[in-house]
Amino acid sequence: MSLEKRLEGKVAVITGGARGIGKAISTRLAAEGAKLAIVDIMLDVAEATAAEFRAAGTEARAYAANVAKFEDAESTVAAVVKDFGRLDILVNNAGITKDNLMLRMTEQEWDAVIAVNLKGTYNFTKAAVRPMMKQRAGKIVNIASVVGRMGNVGQANYSASKAGVIALAKTTAKEFASRNIQANAVAPGYIETEMTAKLPQEARDAFLTVIPAKRGGSPTDVANVVYFLVSPDSDYVTGQVINVDGGMLM
Repeated sequence: MSLEKRLEGKVAVITGGARGIGKAISTRLAAEGAKLAIVDIMLDVAEATAAEFRAAGTEARAYAANVAKFEDAESTVAAVVKDFGRLDILVNNAGITKDNLMLRMTEQEWDAVIAVNLKGTYNFTKAAVRPMMKQRAGKIVNIASVVGRMGNVGQANYSASKAGVIALAKTTAKEFASRNIQANAVAPGYIETEMTAKLPQEARDAFLTVIPAKRGGSPTDVANVVYFLVSPDSDYVTGQVINVDGGMLM
């Protein structure tokens, strides 16, 4: 952490910000002085995380939202602007997986993942750009995945959704560059989380064989890149995708 808090006074909305990579992103932004709006579909989970941040001296509030519903995104953003007075940063992190081979994947599995991962990103982006346009400044980061750039067996829905959020970041960047709003995507590779810890050892070993760094990344590795993209250092960076994957995809 730098001695100077580079995000002092900034308000950040992090969807899925209560757990895993989202919580690591929240922690990194809080360390730089950001005020946090923690969004989760379960209010008790979001509130518990927000309470942790408040206890550590960070101004943080919890919001319940189903990101797949535009009315939830719209009402959440309105509440954040009312509570904090502004909205400077949006991190579209909320996501789910429902893996299955293409021939076995149900329509419900496809629709659920697209609704949360892709439509949810669209919903919050559309809602957030309005206050950002009024401020003539804003930072948007979509959490994608390397599988959105390379595909992956058993993840037709997930890889398609993550390819979509990459394209959405690029289009957002083009449409709002004149309003001083930057939009980028971060594509994590194999990150050590509670979810990946449940994978069989042979599956984890298979990942490591294709990673030049020969290790998995941490949620903090992702959070550090997100911080760069929402900091003043990235004011001339927009429409980009940064892999955080130890060299897995080059």
